[in-house]
Amino acid sequence: MSVTTENEEVKKRNFVDEFEAPDFYHLDDLLTEEHKLIRDSVRDFVKKEITPFIEDWAEKNHFPEEMVKKFGEVGAFGPTLPLEYGCGGLDNISYGLIMQEIERGDSSMRSTASVQGSLVMFPIYSFGSEEQRKKYLPKLASGEMLGCFGLTEPNHGSNPSGMETHFEDKGDHYLLNGAKMWISNAPQADVAVVWAKNEEGRIHGLIVERGMEGFTTPETHGKWSLRASCTGELVFSDVKIPKENLLPGMSGLGAPLKCLDKARYGIAWGAVGAAMDCYDSARRYSLERIQFDKPIASFQLVQKKLAEMLTEITKAQLLNWKLGVMMDNGTARTEQISMAKRNSVEIALNIAREARQIHGGMGITGEYPMMRHMMNLESVVTYEGTHDIHLLILGANITGISAFS
Repeated sequence: MSVTTENEEVKKRNFVDEFEAPDFYHLDDLLTEEHKLIRDSVRDFVKKEITPFIEDWAEKNHFPEEMVKKFGEVGAFGPTLPLEYGCGGLDNISYGLIMQEIERGDSSMRSTASVQGSLVMFPIYSFGSEEQRKKYLPKLASGEMLGCFGLTEPNHGSNPSGMETHFEDKGDHYLLNGAKMWISNAPQADVAVVWAKNEEGRIHGLIVERGMEGFTTPETHGKWSLRASCTGELVFSDVKIPKENLLPGMSGLGAPLKCLDKARYGIAWGAVGAAMDCYDSARRYSLERIQFDKPIASFQLVQKKLAEMLTEITKAQLLNWKLGVMMDNGTARTEQISMAKRNSVEIALNIAREARQIHGGMGITGEYPMMRHMMNLESVVTYEGTHDIHLLILGANITGISAFS
């Protein structure tokens, strides 16, 4: 073992995650004992398995493959799906709390879990056959398999209905051609839920397995964001898809959009976790950093920043909790999910920037989490619907006029 490696290992062993979650409006009073137990167990998991190592993973642009099975063990994959498929059978507030705690550790890690649960397992459960559920869900839930979701294309991001990826019916199989890009988990994925058009132009979901001839997953390099996740393309060149791999339950653009609603809900909670981490670091640092013979926490401008951070976190926590209640009773609408996702990411980005300022020059180093969160959130503000697209979804709901057409 080299001296450098030894020093890194010593640093990790000595690392103490002192995070304390802000709960100014006593949100815990709105949670059940089960909710709090789940949240606290995932928080402990993050403190043990993610935060001691995340700065190193991010600096080295390293995806820790071992985390996939660890996420399976802690129940982070598809926690709201039924127990009979090896999943958690939990409610949506539990799911939100899990995503909040994981993204408090890092957005890359939450992306891995969110894609697996919301964009791979959810469509297989919701639109798949019973045979497909039994074949894939238990292995995805345990982390034995990793999945990805193929919707975005080189020429079609915010306009997924224009997708060019297509498949033809060849009698005993389908023939799939096209490409997807900016796909989280792609380089390591065992299965991909891919959305493509048939000969009539109707969108369907297909399960594509690694090893199918003509299916490749080139990795995307040079990312300055989500550096602890793996991102890539999905390329299909005359890939033969067994007919039993078509998701039979629902077709049309509405099917992948339902998946995105589930994922965006998790992001709304997750981004607040990142904001909480930045706020807690800034509060702690402001009490320790001495300037002009007193802690900088005593200065009015620092107190202003901290007060505004706490206010925005509190508002987002309450918004997410109410959305979780609506998700559980089946009344949550796409527009409401868009509002929460958009709000959470915006406040998280602002808080990361203000927290960085409180840390001064130290804030740009990996000793503190703000720059990593800030860079990650620049992806989160774009994926699963850009910040502006969510604004226009809300605008269409408010006015009754779509800005997309």
